[in-house]
Amino acid sequence: MRLFVVAGETSGDTHAAALLAELQILQPDLHLSGLGGPKLHALSHEVEDWTDQAAVVGLWDVLCHYGWFRKKFHQTLARIASEKPDAVLLVDYPGFNLRLAKALQPHRPRTRLLYYISPQVWAWNRGRLPMMARCLDRMFCIFPFEKDLYRESGLPTDFVGHPMTTNLVTVGDEPRQADLLALLPGSRGREVKKIFPLLLEAAGEVQARRPQTILATSAASPKLQVLMRDLVRRSGMVCQVGLHNARELMQTAGAGLVASGTATLEAALCGLPYALVYKVAPLTYLMGRLLIRVPYLGMANILADRPIIKEFIQGEATTESLSTEALRLLNHAEDRARLRSDFLLVREKLIAPTTISPAEAVRDALT
Repeated sequence: MRLFVVAGETSGDTHAAALLAELQILQPDLHLSGLGGPKLHALSHEVEDWTDQAAVVGLWDVLCHYGWFRKKFHQTLARIASEKPDAVLLVDYPGFNLRLAKALQPHRPRTRLLYYISPQVWAWNRGRLPMMARCLDRMFCIFPFEKDLYRESGLPTDFVGHPMTTNLVTVGDEPRQADLLALLPGSRGREVKKIFPLLLEAAGEVQARRPQTILATSAASPKLQVLMRDLVRRSGMVCQVGLHNARELMQTAGAGLVASGTATLEAALCGLPYALVYKVAPLTYLMGRLLIRVPYLGMANILADRPIIKEFIQGEATTESLSTEALRLLNHAEDRARLRSDFLLVREKLIAPTTISPAEAVRDALT
């Protein structure tokens, strides 16, 4: 069984690697190749680690790297044509993967096209649903409300539960360091350069009003760790820069400031009282305002259908607003308790009502 996987970001690499590690046990003859990150590359050296270059944010970054993406797209099509896999597993990363699905139609039905972690078209472009139903053989979604949406379009869909719910401690009463403020600016270099200095400035205001506050952050790669340590040095602040320990911080910090993305849902599932921060290039922000059709940016708020965590977006993400919210979360135990209660309800919605695992669902679609 030959499977070609395409994941373009750190979160997709993490979730796909967990699924495919189990699938390798269920399907011992599985031959894995494709594009991914370090975790998928560790499963098979025939999976190229490309996420450092592929993980861009927004329209402006894509336009700046258009030539590179165009070349990679055609190289990927050529690889698939040469390797002739039994199936292609597309993981999130819709800008690249939906175009790839359309271009792979001549390879069907011999090569099945599967999609794991649905693009959030329900938030910004429902017009793509008919195209996805025509191009894909099966969708494996991780949010409960997505299943009916895709099935209505004619695309066979399974809700397999969110992968974060399978390996997290139960949120609620785990010990926390009341004076520890986690600063989590994302896993992409461009995000870190834009957001981390702002988080450090806000943290400086927090320490000015609450001197006992301790700062810590986590880098997603050794390269980012070097960058973040340099940004800390330039700021004159004292902030511990760990490596691959974001989840540990989410489970132990008293409060946090978290960049928009997968990490905000992970923080909620870990029970971290936090505020969401979103700041991108102006063109990307303007395009997002025109396209997005949901009232909230954070998935915890979308699932709760109300603003349980505060979102500081673009111009609202200021040193003053972020420091004020961080102080509120650090100083008020009743607010933290309310958030933990809300997060438990969010977690319950993400657990699939079936005992079948995502890897078993993919195996069944392959056989």
